[in-house]
Amino acid sequence: QLQASGGGLVQAGGSLRLSCAASGHTGRSYTIGWFRQAPGREREFVGGISSGAGMARYADSVKGRFTMSRDDVKNTVFLQMDSLKPEDAAMYFCALYTSARVIPTTSSRYTYWGQGTLVTVSS
Repeated sequence: QLQASGGGLVQAGGSLRLSCAASGHTGRSYTIGWFRQAPGREREFVGGISSGAGMARYADSVKGRFTMSRDDVKNTVFLQMDSLKPEDAAMYFCALYTSARVIPTTSSRYTYWGQGTLVTVSS
């Protein structure tokens, strides 16, 4: 089970940190991906981080502004979002892919999903 949290309202240029807490059996090797979906738009890949070596991958649109990290003791993945832009506003979801060998960018490859947390960016 995945629980995403940390969304809220922030001004453009501000920061937010999202959390994705995993409970239950995740397996030893997995990837946590972050996706977002704005109204009227398709769900898009934001970034992903693997267990173990912690390989990370970011969408070009957030590279240099967003950073993922992990707390393996708490089974939690964080998405630090800096320099937020109005176009970053969306519902953000975390999802689990049952392998750490690759970080898929396609949402259909992720098996388990959190409920989403809303990020609003005012201009």
